[in-house]
Amino acid sequence: MTTAVTTPQHGGTGGRTGSAARARQLVKTYGEGETRVAALDHVDVDIASGKFTAIMGPSGSGKSTLMHCLAGLDTVTSGQIFLDETEITGLKDKKLTKLRRDRIGFIFQAYNLLPTLNALENITLPMDIAGRKIDQDWLDQVVSTVGLAERLKHRPAQLSGGQQQRVAVARALAARPEIIFGDEPTGNLDSRAGAEVLGFLRTSVTELGQTIVMVTHDPVAAGYADRVIFLADGRIVDDMADPTADRVLDRMRNFDARGRTS
Repeated sequence: MTTAVTTPQHGGTGGRTGSAARARQLVKTYGEGETRVAALDHVDVDIASGKFTAIMGPSGSGKSTLMHCLAGLDTVTSGQIFLDETEITGLKDKKLTKLRRDRIGFIFQAYNLLPTLNALENITLPMDIAGRKIDQDWLDQVVSTVGLAERLKHRPAQLSGGQQQRVAVARALAARPEIIFGDEPTGNLDSRAGAEVLGFLRTSVTELGQTIVMVTHDPVAAGYADRVIFLADGRIVDDMADPTADRVLDRMRNFDARGRTS
């Protein structure tokens, strides 16, 4: 989806400093011998706290794999991943599950909503499980921004695909996690709804110090980020600060068959 919106404003004083997450010599392979494929090939990357980072690249470049590994959703073949100062590679399943629940937010195209819960219950579920108190003012702001105020009592089957995605976005934001990972978070939204969600993600970074990592194919969506990391063949091939939609689109057009600048 290409979202027709105005150019967002970057920067602000709400951001933290340092790295929210980092990877060192990250390798992820599939298969063995002649069928071995390196989805990630010795990747080093730092995700700045309080910033909005977009990850882009051609199909098969490893962008989704990188995000899944950073988020602790996929194992690595070798290398290290840290969330703040906590190394997550090698954590036992129980500890990793708790870390993801308490410190990480997720927005995925598949929504991952529980069909037996209504929209509000899906939004607050991570906090309910963790036994955390809900900030009602913040929750109301999130719900209003993603346009769900009239749909909170509806179950997923009673919502459109776009509305289900808004629930997923609200769920990730409501708990104010240390870092939010989004896989094409506006991919199933129309232009207006997509612009509203991206604008709110931008605001949550600029004014509230939220850290967001987003995989996207959309140059306009990437234009909301503070930084765009470009992957090809499992490696980082470019790193753009203060991106605009036009600059990102030009860079994507310049990928040759191997994914590097022609």
